[in-house]
Amino acid sequence: MTRSISIPLDPDKIKAGLATKIVGKEVIVYSTTASTNEVAVEYARGGNKNNGLVVFSEYQIAGKGRRGNRWLSEAGESILCSILLTNWPGAAGLLTLTAAVAAAETIGKCGPNEAKIKWPNDIVLASKKIAGILLESINNNAYILGIGINCHQGKRSFPKELCEIATSIDIETSGCCDRVSLARRLLTSIDQWLVVARDSSQEIIDRWRQLSTLLGHQIAIEFNGQQFRGNCIGIDPAKGLILQLERGGVRMFDAVHTTIVK
Repeated sequence: MTRSISIPLDPDKIKAGLATKIVGKEVIVYSTTASTNEVAVEYARGGNKNNGLVVFSEYQIAGKGRRGNRWLSEAGESILCSILLTNWPGAAGLLTLTAAVAAAETIGKCGPNEAKIKWPNDIVLASKKIAGILLESINNNAYILGIGINCHQGKRSFPKELCEIATSIDIETSGCCDRVSLARRLLTSIDQWLVVARDSSQEIIDRWRQLSTLLGHQIAIEFNGQQFRGNCIGIDPAKGLILQLERGGVRMFDAVHTTIVK
């Protein structure tokens, strides 16, 4: 596939007509940053006046992933953004579920496949990772939602060890996605689901269940150095994944200490 030509993100175009209540009242686009989360941390010092601020970057020198991993992307290939929420009243876990639902719906159907959620923070398409979410806590009710979506990568864009497990919108559609439109859809979707989540955590959980790749399946996990197997029967916003264990009993596993085992 021919490498896609990336049109730079434009904050004015992203904000134009953006009818959101929380997210995107201020949008900043950097050509290069260490990480968008680090920039958002600086703005968090301004308090509630920066609630809903969104930081995009075309390239991250030290993009963050889960468990200290790096998020790898060449300049202009992805949506790389962080959303600052300074007064979130709910559980941190509910924010991760909300962002996952919003990101999966934003990507939607690409070719014959629909974006799904792989707990705790991956969005997959055709069983390959296409997006990731990183939640960072600043204090008791201030958080930064970091989101990365693969857009223009070709099959040769990924390191050898990721070629079989990662994909992009362009790969799956054999086209060239409009990153500005994608960014607008993402901010709109997150904003809408944040409003829902403040009033009804159950609605978020129900939608997560519909989009989950794990629900109803036998899975293996590693938790604090031990492996467990069981049937995924649900999710709790505060306590994590709920498994009916093979050896009997029901147990919850939080995202911080848990990894899905292949």
